[in-house]
Amino acid sequence: MDLDETVKGFEKLLWRTLPEDIRIELELATGIPRVDADVGQIEQILMNLAVNAADAMPNGGSLTIETAVTEPDEAQAASRQGARPGRHVRLAVRDTGCGMDKETLDQIFEPFFSTKGERGTGLGLATVYGIVQQHGGDIWVDSAPGMGAAFNIYLPVAGNSPAAERETRAETVDLKGRETILLVEDNDQVRNLAREILKRQGYTILEARDGREALALATSREGPLHLLLTDVVLPGMNGRELYDEAVRLHPELRVLYMSGYSEDVIAHRGVLDEGVRFIQKPFSVQGLAARIREALERT
Repeated sequence: MDLDETVKGFEKLLWRTLPEDIRIELELATGIPRVDADVGQIEQILMNLAVNAADAMPNGGSLTIETAVTEPDEAQAASRQGARPGRHVRLAVRDTGCGMDKETLDQIFEPFFSTKGERGTGLGLATVYGIVQQHGGDIWVDSAPGMGAAFNIYLPVAGNSPAAERETRAETVDLKGRETILLVEDNDQVRNLAREILKRQGYTILEARDGREALALATSREGPLHLLLTDVVLPGMNGRELYDEAVRLHPELRVLYMSGYSEDVIAHRGVLDEGVRFIQKPFSVQGLAARIREALERT
């Protein structure tokens, strides 16, 4: 894949998802070699890092995404645990936010570690780390209190792979649709992200922050309503209670639940039955699109 093209194609989604007081800047090298990577997972890395950066800049700031070619020698690689010598493409995501102290830096990639209190799942950066490792790459973080943060991802250079690119594009086309989806999510950034992903896939989106707003939309909807995409935990009523009410208004309505908790945890708490359609947050662009198609096309 061409990393520069992926970043440029994803920029518009970032503009629509992040707060307006955050400036997005691209510093992309020209003619960089391709990397052997999955487009959807690289987009997930970009989104997770961008959302974290936005949280670190509550009063606005600057988010910079940079690409470059680098070739760490053996001495440089040895100075960073897990780094490998050789030619790499560097993907850097920098912000001008509050920064992190050493204690936080030592834990940021640990699953379920979060500095966001109840708003955080502690899965975003753990997911980023896992994706980078799966691609044979490495991630380094530089930050200090009041100095912002810079996440530097190093992906090994690969040869041209036009066949793989065609396959990835074909998968994306297959995930498009024209149905109407009722999106219910009380977190603004997650809702904005899901909305833009699905609009890009061709869907008509109705959106609400809670069950009350969602039921009002379902009641006034005269045309078909094909799918309810809802967070499990909502103010006032949970996602399951919302679906039970909404399906009475639209008997053909299908549902896909989402949550920061795993499916096992949600089922154990009795909120959802085992085997229901479910996607865990944070989700990737292609991951959400694929689960939507599965929910809509099930027999």
